[in-house]
Amino acid sequence: MMAAESLWEWTRRHPWRAGLGLLAFAVIFSWIQVVTQTARTHRNWVEHLAVMPAIEMHEDGFALEPATDWTYDANGPTAKNTVSFAASYADLRNVWFMVEPQPGQPYAAHTLVLFEFTDDRIIGLTVEARREEGEDYDAVAGFFNKFELAYIWSTSKELLARRAVFLNKDIYVYPLALTDQQKTDFLKALLGKTIDVDKRPRFYNTATSNCTNELAKTAALEWHYSWVLTGYAPRRLYDTKLIPGESFEKAKETASMGDFIRAQNGLSSREFDRAMLAELRKRQST
Repeated sequence: MMAAESLWEWTRRHPWRAGLGLLAFAVIFSWIQVVTQTARTHRNWVEHLAVMPAIEMHEDGFALEPATDWTYDANGPTAKNTVSFAASYADLRNVWFMVEPQPGQPYAAHTLVLFEFTDDRIIGLTVEARREEGEDYDAVAGFFNKFELAYIWSTSKELLARRAVFLNKDIYVYPLALTDQQKTDFLKALLGKTIDVDKRPRFYNTATSNCTNELAKTAALEWHYSWVLTGYAPRRLYDTKLIPGESFEKAKETASMGDFIRAQNGLSSREFDRAMLAELRKRQST
């Protein structure tokens, strides 16, 4: 009784110290809960993030299946198809960096990569916070192991039309100035990470394992705040000469593809690849 009364009296005399102590306890308790969680692959995922592909890598190339190939209109998915994709590393031609800015938030964007192969074929990778049914993405919750990490491979039409047509977002597609060896090494590393994340699931983290810094870490780029404030990533890549152009403003103008993507939405995935690459080449040559 006396001990309880003494503690109460001390709390009354030092309310700020008591409050800080309770806050510290709450933070430590919450952090223990976060760090002791285990990431899992088997949950009731939202459908478009439910399946990471099985990947086979060999000396000369790779194959993956399934890659998502959904089609969209302004109201949502109109078909939910998947495809397989296989290619040799020697057929890799270019790597493109897509940016989907978040409206009204210049510091925030979703980013992903598109790999271009001979015969005008494209396969893309988006690194996502893997949400469960009924969950909404929350950047603050993303600091505290709220979401697992997903590496989702898809056709270019699926990745771009989802954002430009269904979500009605602005879309920018920038070329990356990489050597042939860098392109191949980047692709191989991301394929390997996809296999690893599927076997050994990890948590998404807004600061350390988001859509942009997973790509930046794979490419062994020096840390920069734009890997967290992802809306600034294109400018950083331009400043380090990984995005070419006479000025960043001109490069951004050339990369704006939202209206073009919406206009091509009636094409099949293969026709969409051809149309996209023809337009990108035309813009980069002028």
